[in-house]
Amino acid sequence: MRALSVKDLIDNENDAWAEVSEMLEKGGNPYAIVPNEPAAAEDALYRLQVSTRSYLGSVAYRTGGILFDHGWIKLLGAGGAGIHGSLTFWNGLLEEAVTEPLESVLLVAYDAAGGFFALDTGRFGRSGHVYYFAPDTLEWESTELAYSGFLSWLAAGDLRLFYETFRWEGWQEAVRQLGAGQVFAYYPPLWSREGSGETSSKTPIPVEEAWQAAAERK
Repeated sequence: MRALSVKDLIDNENDAWAEVSEMLEKGGNPYAIVPNEPAAAEDALYRLQVSTRSYLGSVAYRTGGILFDHGWIKLLGAGGAGIHGSLTFWNGLLEEAVTEPLESVLLVAYDAAGGFFALDTGRFGRSGHVYYFAPDTLEWESTELAYSGFLSWLAAGDLRLFYETFRWEGWQEAVRQLGAGQVFAYYPPLWSREGSGETSSKTPIPVEEAWQAAAERK
């Protein structure tokens, strides 16, 4: 099938960005949009072959990424300062790559605890649903959400409850000290009986190291 051009993929009349912007503004959770470069935005849209009518295409075209909850969660876009990589970079759509991509999923976000969010495109049997690689179970778990619902959850969901056992007093400042390409390694690890956000030590590591654990799980 012939690849659509960037011009074909940009739909100014039905662009989803107005809906996304309203969702972010009304959601209540802290967020910051990472600026992108126009050339990178067009390249991301072309390589992904998604229209700006979709939330995914709109985020890819309009942002370098979006940082949620003081930077704890990084939603991938076209890439930019303050976020490590992009949708194309993480998913093997460029000549260079962060690491080996996982087949039949599209990685869309990661968090400071070394968890990853990926859109199923045939790997887990629920195409179109976002799955979470949970560092406390070392398993991919369905969020039961499509990308649009996932974005709504990032904007307005109870992130405090979701990450209750991963966090500790003062985590916000610790996250601010992380580099763009770093996440926390917990010791004892979160998946162990002794591991918890409050009691485990936290050491910054490259996010690629955390991704290896996720990529090895089927």
